[in-house]
Amino acid sequence: MQQTSPTEQGASQQAPKIEFPCQYPIKIVGDAAPDFKVTVVDIVEQHSPGFDRRSVRMVDSRNGRFQSVRVVIRATGQDQLNALFHSLKATGRVHMVL
Repeated sequence: MQQTSPTEQGASQQAPKIEFPCQYPIKIVGDAAPDFKVTVVDIVEQHSPGFDRRSVRMVDSRNGRFQSVRVVIRATGQDQLNALFHSLKATGRVHMVL
């Protein structure tokens, strides 16, 4: 019986496919600043016009150094998500997009 290594097993497994369009939650983490939420929301609006601004939630980190902004957009495809990710990172203020 032939066994495969964990790396070979991982290579044969693929990430789950996302069916577009769909409601897509995103968490954006960056340095805390008074305008961080506004900056993030403006960029999200560019890539997902008309997204539900009521879905926006902001949480400060325990020590107050970071903020996370959570939004839910209507994702239309992987290209849209990639462009949104790159625009957020291009601000220089975003550390992670999850």
